[in-house]
Amino acid sequence: MFLRSGIRRRGAVLAGVTALGLALAACSGGGSGGGSGSSNGGADSTLVAYTGQAGDYQINFNPFSPSRIGALGTIYEPLFFHNKAEVSDPVPLLGTEQAWNDDGTELSVTLREGVTWSDGEPFTAEDVAFTFTLLKDNPSINSGGFDGTATAVDDTHVTFTFEQPAFVKGPDVLNTPIVPAHLWKDINPVEDVIEEPVGTGAYLLDDFKPQAFTYKANPDYWGGEPALKNIRFLSLSGNQAGADAIAAGTIDWQTGPIPDIQNTNKNFPSYDAFTQWQNQMVLSTCSSTEMGCEGPQTDPAVRKALYYAMDRTQLNKLAFMETANEISPAFTLTPSQDGFVSDAVTEKVAPMTAEPDKAAQLLEGAGWKKGSDGIYAKDGEKLSLTVEVVTGWTDYITALDTMASQAKAAGIDLQAAQSSWNEWTEKKGSGNFQLAIDSLWQGPAPDPFYLYNYFFDSGSGAKVGESAGNNYARYANPDVDKALEELAKLPLDDAAARQPYFDTIQAQIVEDMPYVPILTGGTTSVWNTAKFTGWPSDDDLYAFPAVWSAMDAAEIFKKIQPAG
Repeated sequence: MFLRSGIRRRGAVLAGVTALGLALAACSGGGSGGGSGSSNGGADSTLVAYTGQAGDYQINFNPFSPSRIGALGTIYEPLFFHNKAEVSDPVPLLGTEQAWNDDGTELSVTLREGVTWSDGEPFTAEDVAFTFTLLKDNPSINSGGFDGTATAVDDTHVTFTFEQPAFVKGPDVLNTPIVPAHLWKDINPVEDVIEEPVGTGAYLLDDFKPQAFTYKANPDYWGGEPALKNIRFLSLSGNQAGADAIAAGTIDWQTGPIPDIQNTNKNFPSYDAFTQWQNQMVLSTCSSTEMGCEGPQTDPAVRKALYYAMDRTQLNKLAFMETANEISPAFTLTPSQDGFVSDAVTEKVAPMTAEPDKAAQLLEGAGWKKGSDGIYAKDGEKLSLTVEVVTGWTDYITALDTMASQAKAAGIDLQAAQSSWNEWTEKKGSGNFQLAIDSLWQGPAPDPFYLYNYFFDSGSGAKVGESAGNNYARYANPDVDKALEELAKLPLDDAAARQPYFDTIQAQIVEDMPYVPILTGGTTSVWNTAKFTGWPSDDDLYAFPAVWSAMDAAEIFKKIQPAG
């Protein structure tokens, strides 16, 4: 549906897919800007993008590193592109055909002929087999949980074999970035920083400085040199700087609401805005004492008390300009994935107003007692928690300020600690945190299995001090692991067989709550429609429109053209 403002908002879209969204909200701005970003004009225009990076970039184009700053999709391509915003067939990239055998134990992929790496070496099936062996041998970067065997049949055919049926793993396999074996055989994929990336993609790294880096079009790209010749990613001081840059007309694409977003095109005639929902905002916790986590947040009662302490209506208004949506404690998208929710989950969505009595009941039932200062304590330990947030992420900072007041009313002391994106990422990966405000993202298909597999599978966790994958909450539950293992064997369309395993997972994660649900974020992109054409729209939603959603952004860069 359309609002009069011109912001395109989509709730449930085709076949029940809800569009993606974490809002990196800007909290100031104004003026009547709307000029073009820096450019050379015509076909040589440079698109200037801002991803929300606050502080200097630290060079790292390792596609498997949590501290990477780019290269996914643009430089390192997967076999196929999966559009998270709309139900559609996978788009062939390095692969051209793919098919499963009848029992789901073998996936066969035909590769594109005539592709070369950007250093001139030929791309072959050996590169694909090497990439997946690399992931399997290094669990901390194996975020998709690949546990099969990749075999090069010949230069243009590769097979993936699994001991058990693995239909649901297909989208993750096909969406994995492929790296060149002739270079990566000498690289430590977990620890090494890549400064000169070599890929098959439509773009090459042209220039890097801590304040900005630039891609240039690859003249030898197998799909033809893109019309957009240069992309420049800026590092700014935070969301306010991004909003100010839109007002000044010095950037062309950022993903994050701006002030008076309902009137974007009126205030800034060269720009338009587009909002969708999919990413689920959370207070992530270092949850497991067995994995070395320390602090009050390791008590599930504390986590659930925080859940009930939130006034989400107030949070949405004050921090997210009412661009966010309801969230389910089962982490199924609502309403599009309501059909996956267990009948045993009595609270289908998180309460939109605070329920301090429930919070108090949970804490007191777990042995916490309220002190004279109104804050709970137990065994001499005050219920005081620190939440890690990135400096400059003004929407999240405002949310935490609001949450602190709400938590205090429930007897919980909540403090925010700001740091650079690099430091924030390192703390999460190493387990050196109590809470971190972040979001959980969806997988390549409209199905909750992928989010569960990414964030709740103990295999992508790690002990504190070691590098974790997506499960940086270090959540470990054998019942959840077993249910995920069984779900991986079943076809995505066998709802009756799959639901008992969803029931098991949801019962455990609602009870344990290692990620405390906040809201489903509305992702808003603001882009320069006067300078560039071909942006995604309701009529042609060919990719999820967020500059930080790397694989989607890579498709958008290939599609858009300089105006005129």
